Parts: sequence; structure tokens; C-alpha cells
Amino acid sequence: MSAAEAPVAEGDEPARGPVRPSGLLDVLGVASVVLDAEGRIVLWSPQAEELFGYSAREALGQFAARLMVHEEHVHLVGKLFADVMRTGQSWAGAFPVRVKDGGTRLVEFRNMRLLDDRGDVYALGLAADRSTVRRLEQDVALSERMVKQSPIGFAVLDMDLRYVSVNPALAKINGVPAEEHVGRTIGDVLPLLDVDALEAAVRRVMETGVPLVDQSTIGRTPADPDQDHAWSVSFYRLEDAGGTVLGVACSVVDVTEQYRGRIETESARRRLAVIADASARIGTTLELERTAFELAEVAVPELADVAAVDLLDAVVEGRPSTLGPSEPAVIRALALRAEQESDAVRAADTPGQIARYAPDRLVTQCVRTGEAVLVQQVKDEDLPRIARSAEAAVLLGRAGLHSYLAVPLIARGEVLGALDLKRTRNPAPFGEDDVLLARELAARAAVQIDNARWYQNARNTALTLQRSLLPSHPPVTTGLEVASRYQPAGATSEVGGDWFDVIPLEGGRTALVVGDVMGSGISAAATMGRLRTATTTLASLGLDPAVLLEHLDKTTSALDHSIATCVYAVHDPHLRQCRIANAGHLPPARVRPGRPPELLDLPTGVPLGVGGVEFSTVTVDFEPGDELVFYTDGLVETRCHSLDERLDFMLSLLDDPARPLEEVCDLLLRTLHHPDNHDDVALLIARAQELP
Repeated sequence: MSAAEAPVAEGDEPARGPVRPSGLLDVLGVASVVLDAEGRIVLWSPQAEELFGYSAREALGQFAARLMVHEEHVHLVGKLFADVMRTGQSWAGAFPVRVKDGGTRLVEFRNMRLLDDRGDVYALGLAADRSTVRRLEQDVALSERMVKQSPIGFAVLDMDLRYVSVNPALAKINGVPAEEHVGRTIGDVLPLLDVDALEAAVRRVMETGVPLVDQSTIGRTPADPDQDHAWSVSFYRLEDAGGTVLGVACSVVDVTEQYRGRIETESARRRLAVIADASARIGTTLELERTAFELAEVAVPELADVAAVDLLDAVVEGRPSTLGPSEPAVIRALALRAEQESDAVRAADTPGQIARYAPDRLVTQCVRTGEAVLVQQVKDEDLPRIARSAEAAVLLGRAGLHSYLAVPLIARGEVLGALDLKRTRNPAPFGEDDVLLARELAARAAVQIDNARWYQNARNTALTLQRSLLPSHPPVTTGLEVASRYQPAGATSEVGGDWFDVIPLEGGRTALVVGDVMGSGISAAATMGRLRTATTTLASLGLDPAVLLEHLDKTTSALDHSIATCVYAVHDPHLRQCRIANAGHLPPARVRPGRPPELLDLPTGVPLGVGGVEFSTVTVDFEPGDELVFYTDGLVETRCHSLDERLDFMLSLLDDPARPLEEVCDLLLRTLHHPDNHDDVALLIARAQELP
């Protein structure tokens, strides 16, 4: 068996067979010298030759005092030798010794009496160079002091990965006294760590000799079992001077503060990223439901597994939203977002649904107080206060809801509703950082939601006004089939000025009107209503179209400098003609069987309200089967095409005079009305019929 394969001691039994030296005695160079009772040298080790310079041949049989001690010290040495031999008490100390080259070396001695089996007395002297001994003592003292006083944790593990020694710093880090480490494994002392990974790392270091430096480890120790800590751990293989592996040294530095700082920095970075994402994604439109869904979409999965956006129904309706302590919250669900379908989704209110939450519910508390409500660890008794009903509470429990957070949506000092967040799959509970992030998202989104709410209310008001001023269905008239459409603008500020009308006149005639008040909003809609009323009144007088427009021009001029365009036509089924006058409006299109569609060549005229310009009446043939198409500019104008191109395109769609008029209306709106054009559209189509 080689020295590297030397047997290892088991239990308290000493190792048997050759064992490699530890190397410490070799470093010290300890010399052994044995003297008989008279002081003669009887044994002389090779280390003695090295230390004193005398060979064994030169030293053996010599009186040690004469060979190695200066004359002035002979008496003292003799007395010390006699005391050891007489009393049997050992003596230790430093003494100057004469070496072969004539010099003097200060040597550290350990002297003791020996007895052989015959009772003869000898003196054993163990000697080493004092400077070497002092250097090793200083090294050991320095190492021991550094290890004991260092804030870094140190430990030595043996070949079985059991603690051999632990310094006070590591005992404090682990929360276990140093003496309770000795003889135990890492898993015995620190069961809350990832022991398998640590021991695997130690074994690799022991096998390869390659140190493992700054291994990051996160976990909990008995010193603080409720909080995660972070350590930088390093492992180094221990060997003696001959290369025998003795075990592993371990250093542990507590880097919890840095770790938490990194976590906080990462959390702040994540919050900023989510907020930046929210700024870009929330409020892309002024649609209330869409804005709410954008908020929910930002919150999942970054912040929650399930997110719902709910508004107080009173807020949606434009009423005060203040709740008393005993009042329930009547909530309208606007948006719901989840990573995947689950019981938690089925427990939530369906978007568009109105739900009643009792006063003790947490979401009611949130909207009543305007404060966030956090339940970090949801227990079974919390579920009824989170869910709207007992059935929903069962579903939430089945879904594994373990953490809940609701934050209010507050805009301009008014609580609008709540952002409701749940975690079912994400194992981490909501924390204070999550509350801060949710509040920031809710604050930013609430302004957008409030804008959308006011926009929607204003738009509904304008549309209601405008629709109330338009005929719901053109009346049945003699000799005409009529179809019409009105499409409102895409924004509140652009609702307003387009109108059409079909007015029965005496003698079976019919007046056809399409107009567009310049400007937008409720004032444009109001002006349109006044012009429509004036047109209906003037039409009943049987005025020529040009004369009627002159009266409308005066009326418009009196309406706070309003300006409008208008086409006014009177159909006479008996003459099979239409008399038409134009006030700055786009020309109607005429469709006749067997002929290509055309734009009528009419004098354009000036818009109503300009004043000082006469209008002209043009008579055009209008036979049974012919069609006239009246429209406003919102149908054909776009930002990227010329008006002539668009008008030609419209004519190309009027290629079938037999197509039902309702279908023609739908075709024109569907094909021509461009998404980029946010103007409203009025469309009126009349087809001449044979008189009975």
C-alpha cells in the first residue's frame, strides 16, 4: 500500500500501517538527543546532525555539555541536567548552543527523564531552532486570532464533511454554538439550506483541489428562521506538506444587505418598467371598457395572476359615488384578465355585469375608504369577505387564492372603483412593493378611465341630441323609395353637424335635404337642429330651391356666425323631374339604368352663412328607376387620397341600379368611410317609382 493509500483510523482506534507524516515536525526540524546518566550522548538523530552540524560519529560517546555548551554555561547546564535526572520533572526553555562551525544558535529545548526496562535512567532532549519555533508560534497565534476575531465565518470540515472547528462569527451566523457544530454535518446543523447542493460543491473541491470562490447561497438558519439571508461561501481543500488531503476549509460572508439591496433595485427597476409599459398601453383610446382592459392587461402576469377592474355603477352613470358605512357597493365589472382559465376567473364578475357587494366585503371597504386593502396570507375565513357570494368563495378556495390586494381608482379626488388583484399560481404573497406598484398603476389609469368616462357621457349626450334632431325613418312619399344612414363621428368633439331630411310637400312632391354644419360638438348639433327646423318650415311654403337657400342663408348668418353646406332638391313625380339648388355642398350622384353613374353638374354656390351671393336652381330629369345619392363629406374624404379619386371610387360602387337601397347604403358606408376620417356621415338615397 502506498502512502497515499494509508489506512484511516475508525472510531477511537489508531490507524495501522504506514501513515504519511503531517509535515509539521518536518517544518520544525525537531532533533532528538539521548544522554546517559553521566551526560554522554548515546543517541543522535539525523535532525540533530542538521541542527547542530555534528555527525553521529562525531557526537556519540561525547559529553554533551563539552561538545555543545560554551564554558561559561557548563555549570548551569550541569545543574539543570542533574535536576531533571534526580526529580524526573521536565524542563523547557531556550538555550544558546555551540554548533560545529563555532557559532552559536539559540535552540528551544524540551528535556525529560527516561527509564528503560532495566531501570536505567537516561535524558531525552528534543530541540528545534528557536527562530523557527517562534515563527510558527506567531503564525499560529496570528491565524487563531484572525479566525476568532474575524467577522467572516470560518469552518473546517473533515473528510466525512463533518465540522472539525468553527469560529465565533460562523456560530453567530448559523445561530448554533460552536461546540454544537463539531462532529455534525451541514445538514445536521442547517437543515433549512439546500444541503445537497452545498455538499456536492464541497465534494468537488475535495476531489479536484480547485477552490470554489464566492458561491452564492440563499436560505434560512436558526439565527433568523423567518427571513431569507444571503451568503457568499468559499471552499478550499486542506492538504498537509506531503499532499495528504485533510478536509475542506470554508469561509462564509453574510451579504444579506447587498442581496436585499439588489432585490430592492431589481424591484424598483421592475416597477419602473411596468409603469413605463402602463404609460404606453393604458389610455390608447377614449373607450371606457378598452381603457379598463388595458389596465388589467398590464397587471397580469407582472403583478397578479388574476386582475379585475371594477367601477362604481353610480360613477359610470355620472352620479356621486360616496358610500356610507352601512351601504353596499353597487359595482359594474369593466375588465377581467387572467393568465389562464381557472376557478378564480369563474368566481369573478363578468365584464358588463352589475354586482352588489355587501358593506363587509373588502372591495367595498376599499372604495368606501379610498385606501388599499391587503391580505398577504389569505385564510379560509378571509374568502367570504373577498368573494361576492358563498359560491364564489368556494371557487376562490378551490383555485388556491393565497394573497389578495385591492387598490382604489381615484381621479380628481373622487373614488371611481377598484383594481382587484389575486395570486393563485405565483407563490409569493403581495408585499409593500406590490402595493406601491399597484397604487401607481391605479393612479395613472384612473385619470385615463375618468377621461374615458366623461368622454363617453359627453358623447352619449351629443349623440342623443343629434339623433333626436334627425328623422328616425324617412316618411313614405309619393313616387319615391328612400333609404338613409347616419354614422356618428369617432370622438365626442366631432359629433354634431351632419343632417338629412325627407319632407312631403303638396301635390305629391317631396323635398330631399342633406347638410353639414361646419364645426363640431353640441353647438354644431344644436345649429343643425335649428337649420333643419327652418328648412322644414320654409319647404312647406313651396319655395323654389334657390329661394329657400337664400332664406336659410339669412337664418344661418344670424346663428353666431355659423356656416353650413346644404343641397336642397324637390322631386315632382308627375313631371319626372328634380329641381336642385346647392350651397357649397358636394354634388349628388345620379344613377340611371343603362348609363354610367354620374355626379350632377350643379353650380356649387357658397355655404350658408356667407351671405351676399345668389343661389341657382337646376332642373334634372328623374325617371322611374333613377336614383339620387346625397351624402356629406365624411363619407368620401380621407387624408391620403384626393377628393376626385374618392368620388370616382364612389361612382364605381353605384354600378347596379337594381340593388336594394338598404344594401347600397351599407355598401357605401362599409367601403368608403375610412377609419382615419373621424367626421360624421349623413347619407340619403332616393329612387323614383312609377305612379299608380
